[in-house]
Amino acid sequence: MKPSVLTVAAFALTLCSSVPLFAQTPPPNLPSAQQAANYVVGPQDVLVITSYDQPELTGKFTVEIDGTFTYPLIGRLRVGGMTLRGVEAALRKELVDQGFFRDPQVTVAVEQYRSQKIYIVGEVRTPGAYPMSGDMRLVEALALAGSTLATASGEAVIVRPSSEALVIEPTARKPAVSAELSPEDPDKVVRVDLRELENGDLTQNVALRNGDTIFVLRAESVYVFGQVRNPGAYPLRQKDTTVLQALALAGGITDRGSTGRIQIVRIVDGKREELRAELTDFVLPRDTIIVPERFF
Repeated sequence: MKPSVLTVAAFALTLCSSVPLFAQTPPPNLPSAQQAANYVVGPQDVLVITSYDQPELTGKFTVEIDGTFTYPLIGRLRVGGMTLRGVEAALRKELVDQGFFRDPQVTVAVEQYRSQKIYIVGEVRTPGAYPMSGDMRLVEALALAGSTLATASGEAVIVRPSSEALVIEPTARKPAVSAELSPEDPDKVVRVDLRELENGDLTQNVALRNGDTIFVLRAESVYVFGQVRNPGAYPLRQKDTTVLQALALAGGITDRGSTGRIQIVRIVDGKREELRAELTDFVLPRDTIIVPERFF
């Protein structure tokens, strides 16, 4: 017996929707060398300083609240706000200026990132606060949070730390906007299209800043009832979902269902409207699709 178009569509869509966005991206354990070099040191970071001239000068040093730490021979050194390469240069300069070495060989790395954090909330597997290491971008942050859930929408909102408290509401359809912000606009809210990012649009892979909060929004639902295999509510995880795709989410039409008289019940300005629907029509969030029984 040949499978129907709806059955095949249901299988394909179920297979695609069962793999959450970024689920196959392994969480980064350590930042890359470039990220580490660009990391800005702050309070509570634990630095590992290696001296190749005098091994006894090698050790771990915690940056204090005022951005300083004490290093043997030279005393207290202010490093808050410096990159790791800047800290290395400052150490070398002090060791030379104070007459201890002519050409000191010193490297600085971060053992524990404690001063910079980002916050990931919403429809992710492991929401919470995460250390920000180097030039972190959105994909790395979502990987740290264990990927998005099946209930996530195709949109994420990044709120910069200086922004006022905001109420974020997803919209059914929104024109594409650039995800990058200029330094002159620190208080903006960045909206990211996760579907475009998943499809390779790297302009959506936003560079994060210390204190950013990433909201992965919950997808709004469409309701499918009548002669379908699994009636119920289903999240709209992609834009421009058709009636056919919505029916596929519900397992497809049963043998007794009719594709010629499908109705959409939609609330417009507080009023109920009943619309005759074709399989290629687009559905909106909170639509109710009703598949009637065939006459014969």
